[in-house]
Amino acid sequence: MGVVAALVRSSFLVDAVYAESGREHGITPQQGQLLCVLMAQPYGMGELGGMLRLAKSSLTGLVDRTARRGLVRREPDPADGRAVRIALTPAGAGVAERFYAETCRRIEDLTAGLGEADRAALAALLGRVVLENKVPEVFE
Repeated sequence: MGVVAALVRSSFLVDAVYAESGREHGITPQQGQLLCVLMAQPYGMGELGGMLRLAKSSLTGLVDRTARRGLVRREPDPADGRAVRIALTPAGAGVAERFYAETCRRIEDLTAGLGEADRAALAALLGRVVLENKVPEVFE
């Protein structure tokens, strides 16, 4: 299998994990990504759009739907009175922690058939690809 097919097919695996974890926590995969990003700190809409690679209208809809579920809230940006930041609510923080832990476990399980050396090599190579392409930090 070539590198393109391997990366594309592995992205399908990760997407399926997000979807399965999301279903078990009553959220969409996109809401799961949003919650995971917000675990670190609240972010402005522009920052979130860049991290999640979403257009402004798509991000607004995602935030609106997630806020209606009581998982995130808009709060004033202390640095800019005209702007808002998106933050986890207490309920959202709980869902985020559970979703994150379960998703990490499931993704880790994807490599269960590899030995430690192969897992380390895979992590190193994928880490380089991610860093070279300036992918925002979501999972640690």
